[in-house]
Amino acid sequence: MAAHSGSHFYFLPFVLFANLYIRGKSYTINNFLARLRAGDQDAFRTLVDDYRAKVFNTAISMLQDHGLAEDIAQEVFVTVFKSVLSFNERSSISTWIYRITVNKCLDHLRAKNRQKRSGFLNMLFTKEEQPMYDQPVFDHPGIKLEQKENARYLFEAIETLPDTQKTAFILAHIEELPQKDIADIMNMSVKAVESLLQRAKVNLRKKLADVYDRRKMNEVTSKNIGDGK
Repeated sequence: MAAHSGSHFYFLPFVLFANLYIRGKSYTINNFLARLRAGDQDAFRTLVDDYRAKVFNTAISMLQDHGLAEDIAQEVFVTVFKSVLSFNERSSISTWIYRITVNKCLDHLRAKNRQKRSGFLNMLFTKEEQPMYDQPVFDHPGIKLEQKENARYLFEAIETLPDTQKTAFILAHIEELPQKDIADIMNMSVKAVESLLQRAKVNLRKKLADVYDRRKMNEVTSKNIGDGK
């Protein structure tokens, strides 16, 4: 599922080749890393320009919140800047940045779930009313207008998946990464990724079938009301 937008910020195609073309010059990966590690601001600016769309798109798909996705994107590049000296080069720069992004999103989702559980327990043991955590309707900014309704239902279903299934599905079907890259990002085998994707698809089919049934019921109800039945 590839979404596109007129804005240059969303879904910009970028592939990290063996050589990078930077400001009219060709640099090898090692040379580029050396510049990053030396604190070269032009090199870091290039890295941000090349990856900010990927980081933001991954974050907004996982968090379903525009403001939070922007905050996470900033955090990711601050972490990259601070950690580039310890980057071990056992994975590609792309894999490393995706892994940081996914981990920060998962940390936020876990904290959010802890907050929900805490609110529920407080409600059980106190008389104070706790705020309800209704999931707001989410429209991905990179989705074409004519696809927004279907995408809305898909993201609602994605939100119900366990974190590992959600991560694998988003990386595979929204970011369109190969399973080998997803395995590297998630620190697991390709077979484990395949299993996660299969389970995610089964769960999404069930959820979307329920959504379809509800939509049909609502259409029938609306028609009956309109006909005065």
